[in-house]
Formats: sequence, C-alpha cells, structure tokens
Amino acid sequence: MAAQAAPMETGHAKMNSVDLNALTAQARESLAAAPVVTVAPDAELTVESSAVSVVSAAENDEYQAEIAAEEAAEAAEAAAAEAAEAVSTSVDIPDSAIGNSVISIASRYIGVPYVSGGSSPSGFDCSGFTAYVYGQLGISLPHSSSAQPGYGTIVPASEAQPGDLMWTPGHVSIYAGGNTMIDASKPGTVVDFRPIWQSNPTFVRMG
Repeated sequence: MAAQAAPMETGHAKMNSVDLNALTAQARESLAAAPVVTVAPDAELTVESSAVSVVSAAENDEYQAEIAAEEAAEAAEAAAAEAAEAVSTSVDIPDSAIGNSVISIASRYIGVPYVSGGSSPSGFDCSGFTAYVYGQLGISLPHSSSAQPGYGTIVPASEAQPGDLMWTPGHVSIYAGGNTMIDASKPGTVVDFRPIWQSNPTFVRMG
C-alpha cells in the first residue's frame, strides 16, 4: 500500500527555525573573546636532540666479538672436515686379532687425533698411544719410541702375534696380524688400523 502522511493536528507547536545569522554572530563573539597568543619577533625555537656518535666497525668491540665468534665456528667446522678427510680407510682386522686383549683395548681409541707429545684419549703420538694401551694391561712403558722395545722380547717376524709391539726407527705401533697394524701415525691423522708400510719392522713381545 502507498504510504500516506497524516494531517498535522492543530494545537501543536511548530519547530523553531535555526537563526544562522545569530549563530554566526555568537561564534564571532566567542572568537573575539578568546585569548590571543603572541610570539616575539626575535623568539628562537630550540629543538632538543640526543648526540649521535659513529663508531667504525674496527672499533666496535661487540661487532668484532661477533665476527670472531663466527670465524672461530667456521675454523672449527673446517678443522672437523679436514680431520674427517685425514681419517685413513680402515683395513679389515685379521681373524687372529679378534678377541686379542691388546687389540681390543687399542680399538677403543680409533679416531683419536694425532697430537705431538700426546699420551691420553684427547690426543696421542705413536709412543704415547702404545704406552697408554699396554699400561691398561699393567705393562708400564716409557713415552719414548726408541726406549719401548727394550721393555720386551724381540721375536722373529714369522712368530709375530697380534698385540706385539712393532718398532722401526722413530716409530712404534701395535701389530694387528697379517699385514695390519694399529697406531697413531703422524700429524693430520687419527688412530686407526692401517696396512704395514715399514719394510723390515722389529716385533717385540710385551709382558
């Protein structure tokens, strides 16, 4: 249905119209009565700012410490990679060495790095390794490759057995049977089983 407006009832007051002129006049009066802010012609505006200092990267201790830490981490990774590459390929252990007490103890330290003067599982040199292994069997040896052969009995190569000390001038290792030995070879390598490279080693029965 169409909407229809109801007729205005008589007796009701009509809405007063807004006197815009009067409202404008009131606004003008309020603006005139408002306080006025004045600024002297020679006034200066001061903006406070904090001092900014610039430090070069070379003089920034915190930055240099971060760089040093990153370089140390990279160096450690490189050393680990180099050590992994230096690990020689292990040879098969002869059956004759299986169950041998000397070889069994020596095998625990495969992977220990060569360290000049080393005589503990944190690092071995050749005589430090043999002295440490035999020491766990109650055989006390000096930390000297030239002196160790004097603490046992020399046996012919044909009678050598796994666990015998194997000596050549400047180096000692432990005979593992067949053409195999276990030793701390040289800088850059780790304790491992290797083929015998000496042409005429001396075999020494310890204990």
